[in-house]
Amino acid sequence: MDNIAAEENGGLSFVSGEAFSETTNKAFKASLMGFIDSVDTMILGANTYNQNKDYWPSANEQGEYGEKLNNLTKFVASSTLADAPWGDFPAATLTRDPAATIRELKEESGKDIWLWGSLRLMHSLMDAGVVDEVRMLVCPASRGKGKRIFEDWQDLRLLEATPFENGVVLLRYEIKK
Repeated sequence: MDNIAAEENGGLSFVSGEAFSETTNKAFKASLMGFIDSVDTMILGANTYNQNKDYWPSANEQGEYGEKLNNLTKFVASSTLADAPWGDFPAATLTRDPAATIRELKEESGKDIWLWGSLRLMHSLMDAGVVDEVRMLVCPASRGKGKRIFEDWQDLRLLEATPFENGVVLLRYEIKK
């Protein structure tokens, strides 16, 4: 609840609510499914890509959500990777200039673009002015130290605030420009 998106070591032990366990609230699941249906493209930083590339392509327990996530068009922002395979699914496209890639994608027809994790990438895309909206699942925890979502001044306009039984709150903000 204190603007910390990852612990100092990058960990996420404070994240509550396994999205697709048998005990998860139906409204929470429906919200996540609604989100995955609203996007057709995902962009990740190299670290987030490396943390997820081995899990998600074979995450059968994630059901329809995992299937949809795996079939999204993916871009990985990296200056060092030579390729970005995603299991048996189409590989991600590498981009050396993620802001330019986002600008190009926004000119095309389609659904929303999802920046998954990747705080450093998020900060650079916000600085470049290509982020229109921030969606946060706020967990009922405070860490005091760690990696912050917002490191600098941002003017935001609340679009949605949805609480769930597990204590998580979905907040959607428009970035005022």
